Amino acid sequence: MTTRVRASTIAAFLGPSVFALALVGIAPLLYGVWKSLHFFNLTKANQQEFVGLANYATVLTDPVFWQSMYRTAVLFFVSVPTQIVLGVGIALLLHRPGLGALRALTRLALVLPMATTYAVVGLLAQVMFNIKYGVINQFLGFAGIAPVNWIGDPVNAYIAVIFWDVWQWTPFVALVMLASLSSVPPEIEEAARLETGRWWTILRHIQLPFLVPGLVAVLILRTADTLKLFDMVFTMTRGGPGSATEFIAILIERTGNRQFDIGLASAQAIILLVLTVFLARAYIRLFYREVR
Repeated sequence: MTTRVRASTIAAFLGPSVFALALVGIAPLLYGVWKSLHFFNLTKANQQEFVGLANYATVLTDPVFWQSMYRTAVLFFVSVPTQIVLGVGIALLLHRPGLGALRALTRLALVLPMATTYAVVGLLAQVMFNIKYGVINQFLGFAGIAPVNWIGDPVNAYIAVIFWDVWQWTPFVALVMLASLSSVPPEIEEAARLETGRWWTILRHIQLPFLVPGLVAVLILRTADTLKLFDMVFTMTRGGPGSATEFIAILIERTGNRQFDIGLASAQAIILLVLTVFLARAYIRLFYREVR
């Protein structure tokens, strides 16, 4: 096969995928960057003008933006580590020999929360956390605890969002960690179990090196998902009460769809994208030697 034929064959196979990626990914990104450099308010559509980095300066000096970033950061630093700890624990339990059909049933149960769309999960949470007929308050009532106003109280609403995010995505972490544990050579793990019965020693010296690639993937994916968390929170609390659960993605939606300031919303979104890329590269650099 000549070089020209080979190149044309590669182009024929990859061309449609590259075109689709550019159409649905790169083009909107470039459009968003371009709009972030303009004053563009839908209520004043005839007054579009190039303003350079003025939108970025407005965003970075806006206390509302930093408050939403703070709320998002707290959500991330509480939710994601909790998901990792619980996910690794569940994976270690399922990795133990002798579970048989119970392992398969548990895996199936773990798929259900993360297979449900964000919007449906938010609506389900809205019903379950309802102060009058929600099942959460019913369980608290069995323990002699008075009903809690989950959605109507700022602190409780924030706690409910964290709890629900952990519930939905801990199974994802568990399945990724379980897949990583399946790559551990059985003979090495069995020899380690015969040598020492300490689970911590086996985890640290045998299993942990195989968990690192999966851990990096989980950190990157969950960081991106947490920073852009919108659907579940919007259907659950609408960003309220007040601004208690107005995370950065909720703020961007409010700026663009309710204040109609597309230029400012685009600048907020680009800043969020840059932050996500920076954190992803930081994870890879931090675990580079282990991943390589």
